[in-house]
Order: sequence, then C-alpha cells, then structure tokens
Amino acid sequence: MTDEALDEELEEIRQEVNELDDRRDELEKELRDVEEQIDTIDPFVTLGIDLDLLRGYDSISVLVGTGDVDAIEAELADSEVDTYDTFDEDGVVAIFAQTDRETLQDAILGTAFTELTVPSGETDPESYREELVHQKQQLESKLNTVEDELEDLRLDVAGFLLAAEEKLAIEVQKSEAPLTFATMENAFIAEGWIPDDDYETFEQTIRSEVDEAVDVDKLEVADYDEHGHAHSSEEVDHGGSGGAAAEASTTTARADSGGAAEETSTDESQKETVADGGLVTMNDEEPPVVQDNPGPVRPFEDLVEVVNRPKYSEFDPTVAFFLTFPAFYGFMIGDLGYGLLYFLAGYGLYSKMDGDVLKSLGGVTMWAGGFTMLFGVLYGEVFGLHQLGEIVWGGNPPIHKGLQPVYGEYAIAWLTISLLAGMLHLAAGWIFDFVANLGHSLWDALTESGSWLLMMFGLWAWVFSGANGAAPDFLYTAKEGIFAGHPFALGFTGLPAFNLFDIPVLGAPFSAWLAVFFVGLVLLALADPIEVVEFLNVFVNVLSYTRLAAVLLAKAGMAFVVNLLFFGVYVVETGHGAEWHFGINHAPQYMLEQEVYHGHEVTEVMFGGLMHSGIAGVVGGLLVLVLGHVLVLVLGVTSAGLQGVRLEYVEFFGKFFEGGGKQYNPFGYERNYTTEE
Repeated sequence: MTDEALDEELEEIRQEVNELDDRRDELEKELRDVEEQIDTIDPFVTLGIDLDLLRGYDSISVLVGTGDVDAIEAELADSEVDTYDTFDEDGVVAIFAQTDRETLQDAILGTAFTELTVPSGETDPESYREELVHQKQQLESKLNTVEDELEDLRLDVAGFLLAAEEKLAIEVQKSEAPLTFATMENAFIAEGWIPDDDYETFEQTIRSEVDEAVDVDKLEVADYDEHGHAHSSEEVDHGGSGGAAAEASTTTARADSGGAAEETSTDESQKETVADGGLVTMNDEEPPVVQDNPGPVRPFEDLVEVVNRPKYSEFDPTVAFFLTFPAFYGFMIGDLGYGLLYFLAGYGLYSKMDGDVLKSLGGVTMWAGGFTMLFGVLYGEVFGLHQLGEIVWGGNPPIHKGLQPVYGEYAIAWLTISLLAGMLHLAAGWIFDFVANLGHSLWDALTESGSWLLMMFGLWAWVFSGANGAAPDFLYTAKEGIFAGHPFALGFTGLPAFNLFDIPVLGAPFSAWLAVFFVGLVLLALADPIEVVEFLNVFVNVLSYTRLAAVLLAKAGMAFVVNLLFFGVYVVETGHGAEWHFGINHAPQYMLEQEVYHGHEVTEVMFGGLMHSGIAGVVGGLLVLVLGHVLVLVLGVTSAGLQGVRLEYVEFFGKFFEGGGKQYNPFGYERNYTTEE
C-alpha cells in the first residue's frame, strides 16, 4: 500500500469514527439530562400532587421540599403567616400559604427544609415520570446502536490498522537506523552482533539487495570469559568473512551512503576512521544472549529469568531446572488426583493465555502436574485415598509416604534420601562452576569450586559414618539403617569411619573423611580467605533439602485429615505397626464390630466419619471434603512450589549462576500483518 492510499484510508476511518463518537457524546449527554429529570421528579411522584397544582397562583405561595412536617407546622404557627396548609408523604412536604414567597421562606427558615424545584409539565407526576423513562429507553437504544456501529467498525478496520501500525513502525525503524551508523561523506558503517549460524544468510541477503555497493565482514567470533573480557582480538578482514563457527559473531556492513555506487570506497583514511585502524571495535562488552533450549524446556526459561538472564559466558541452568524442579514438586505432592488438576490448570494457561510469561507458567505447571501424577501412581494415592494402590498394585504400592505407623520407616527413608538428593543437586552446581573456572586455570577451579566439593563430601561422608556417634542412628547403623532390608533392600548400613588417630585433649577419633573436609577448607582459604567464614554452608545447605520430606508428610497429613473427617478411619494392628483404613465401603464402627480385617485385628475407630452420620452429616461432610481438598491443592502451590523454587534459586543457582546477560534484540521487524511485497 502506498503512503497516499494509507493516508486516504486512515482519513476516512478517522472521519467515520469521529462522527460516531460525536453522536455517542450527544446521546450520552441527553441520557444524563433525562436521568437527572427522573431523579428530580421522583419526590413529586411520592407526594402525589399534580404538577400544575404546585404553581401558577396569584395570592398563594407554594413550596415543595423534604423535611419534618411537624417542625414546619410548628414554625408556621409561631409566624406571621395566618393561612396555610401542608401535605406530607414519606418526608416530601408541600406547603400552601396565603402570603408572598419570601415571607413563607423566612417563616420556615429554622427548620431542616430542603426546597425542590417543581418540574415543568401539567400532568400528574407518575405519568410525567413514565414519559421520561420511555425517553430514557429510547436514548439507551440509540446509544447501543451507535456502540454496535463502533464495534462493527472496529472489527472491520482492526486488521488494516494493525497492518498500518506495523508498516509505520517499520518505516520509523528504517528512518532511525542511520542514527546508529557511523557515517562519512561517501559511505556509512553499521556494526552489531548476529548468531554465527545466520551469518551467511545475512551476508547473502545484504548483497542481493545492494549488490557490489556493500562490504560485509565478520570481525570476530565471540569467545568470552565469565567477566565479559575477550580472549583475543582479530583484525578486520576486508576481503571477506573471518573467524570460526561459534555462537555469536560481530558483523559489520559498509555501503556507500547513496546505495547506488558499484563498490565501496577504498580510501585508507576512511578505513582507519571506520574500523579504528582495523582492530575489533566491540570486544569491550559481552555479546547478547539467545537461549536455545529444546521445546519442552523453554517454559522454564522465564523462571530462570526471574533471577536473571544467563550471561553469554556462563552455563544456562534452564535444563537443570527442568530436570529437577518438577521431580521435587511431584515427590512432595505425589497424588494422581492433585496432579491431574495441576496438569489441567497448566494446560488452560498454556493454551488460552497470550502472554509469554503466563504461557510459560502453564508449561511449568503441566510438567509439575505430570510428575505429581507419576509419583501419585507410585504412592498408590488419589486425593489422599489409597484405592489406587489397591487397583494398580494389588494393595502393595512400590513406595509409601510414611504417614502411617506401619510404613513409618519410609518417613526416615525420605529424610535420608532428601539429604542425598541435596548433595547431588549442590554437587552439580559446584561442578558447573568448576568447569567454568577451568577457563582460567585448573588451580582456580580447584580452589574456588573443588574446595566446596571436597568440603561437602568429606563432611557428609563423616556424618554417614556416624560422626563419632553424633549422627542419627538411621544414617549409619545396621539395626535401623534405611537400606538395611526395609524399606529399600540395598544392603547399605553407613560408611566406614576410617579413623586415623585420636585427637589430643579431646580424645575423639579423627576420621579420614574429616581430612578430606579440611583439605577443601585449606583450598578455599587459598582462593579467598573471607569465604572461610561460610564453611558451614556445606552442612546447612544440604540440610535445607530435608524440606522435601517435611512437605511430603505435611501434605499427606492434610489430605488424610480431610478424608478422615468425611469417610472416617478404623485402625488395624499388623506385625509391623498400626494400619489405617478409610471407611469408604463400610462404616468404621461396623469394621470394629467385625473385629478382623484381612486377617488382622481391628483395634479402634479413629473417627466415625461425617459420611456415616446421617443426611446432615453427609451434606456438611461433602462441604468439608471439597473445601479441604481445594485448600490442600492451593497450599501445594504455596508450599511445594515455593519450597522447590527456593531450593533451585537459593541453594542450586547460588553455586555457579551469576546472570546479567543482555537480551538479543536484533535490528529488524517481525512482520505479522504485512508482507514485504
């Protein structure tokens, strides 16, 4: 579309919109006037006296208003007004007096009387009000018609206006582009970053447009350290592209200012002015960042950017976030029913929302819901009930949450596994930092990152060997070791102590594991003595991961209480401890009377259940059941979600991630409503 045609079309739309807008303003003004008249006539409708009887007298004055009729009559009785009469209806008072208007007003001056203006009209107030209401309805109908015409016009021209806006935005961008170019008498130069994979396409496109009047050079391929400093500088190769394939390249395009010359000026003075003597001109700042993660991982990029965009020189933690956060979340909630609702909610956000952040949040929620369903199947639970385990696993799911006494050892198991998961998670963070520091030197990697790894593994190996008797028994003894045969039969009963000697004075043995810890501490001191004061982080950070087991048991307990109140629970005594069963098929009291359930003694009724307490109990119980599970569902986000994110941001990211990368915002416009033809 030409500029002239665009101007004509925009002018026609503007005139049509202005006409409709003016009509709407007039109708809205008339509607306000009519509504004010209706408000004015309402008291006279209440009074019930015809309007023509309230004015037009020669010797009688009439006042109409709101006030206390008793107070008004008392004032009139004490005044000079001898002949008067009042009419009152719900606080609306009409005063008729044989005197002039000013004298009547002075006579009732001491009362709380608010005078009303008598509307024009000769009919009774009710009929007059009906005419006004009818007029209001007509105006509202006309106003709706104008609004509909505006909406139809909006729908008709929306595509054109979006295309016009896009066209004008492109023109503005083209017009402003030369402001960022270095210009000379016969040529200009533009320099910027471009993904190295796109360089050939970029060069071919530029040359196809301006033929030999342009010179496109690759100045350098980005190779930066974590501080944003270039490892090397390359001289500009004016004969063609230079450098090797990498993530980003500094590219310069030179052309004559008129765009019609067949070749670029080769004056040496101009070359030095443009390229600063042939040296790279952009190596003092880090290149912009384009995150290139697989499709399923991309929703997690926005969660990473909550902290900061990764720098070009550092590891992008998005994939690690994707691999761990949904697993943490699913482990803590672990319920097929809740997971399905999370997944559906995430799908709704992902499919219905337009904003990138909300779509990403939906994608993350879908993954969290998927892992919640997966763990729910392994736990054999759906909305806190164990019927899924009966159906899928024949009553014996592979794992349990550990809430019931009969499965109490699982609670201890999850506590220990949370510690192990924390060690692995933190180790991954320090390993990423170790690899990054290798870019400086092996010594930097050992002292700044390897030191923390040695400290963590040394200290926790000592703990798992008993910590000279200070560690909990279940971490290292054969009697209560979580891997000693139940629930996970892996045969692990703790690590050997490897005691080297007894510490003088204290008399306590010194373990080889502690030696590893102190080697790491010395390396840390050599790197940065100030960080030595934080040496206990290797202990505290790992302990933070016990929140995984804590939230697991808390959410399981909440769901259990909700189901307990509705279904009721009876207790069966087994050889391994008390086993709790919901009264879904039979009332708990009935099971107590039967005395035996699947060969085990029914010992008590924990709660009879609202479901078995009559109609009122069922109605109230259903309310408790629904609201209770909704509460658990919401708290799953605020507890499991926030705790999982905290482990990622505070514990994991803090080991290697700094952020501060610049977003890649290339010159050009992504067309959505126009074409280049």
